[in-house]
Amino acid sequence: MGDKDFYIDLLFYHVRLHCYVVIELKTGDFKPEYAGKLNFYINTIDGKLKTEQDQPTIGLLLCRSKDKLIAEYALKGIETPMGISEYQLTQALPTDLQDKLPSIELIERELAWELNQGQSE
Repeated sequence: MGDKDFYIDLLFYHVRLHCYVVIELKTGDFKPEYAGKLNFYINTIDGKLKTEQDQPTIGLLLCRSKDKLIAEYALKGIETPMGISEYQLTQALPTDLQDKLPSIELIERELAWELNQGQSE
């Protein structure tokens, strides 16, 4: 954009809603300036990628925590569809996902194998 580079954390296209979805991930608490940045990304996607067949881009901001009053005032007056939510980290992988993802040991073995392949070439 202009002579500056900007990087969206995650960009998806929702096939059923026919719209782009911009997701911003923040490792800390919500700050009001995050809403402005997400609004900028939404407007950029609407201006550069969205077609007449697409619905308006949706923005989702995921933060470690948020103060509801601060979030409410930060979003007040912003016309673009945008939401702020909190995430939770867990130490244990949910049991329904354990058999669907590789173990740490398997990942380590495959990485070691890849590294060895790269050194032998």
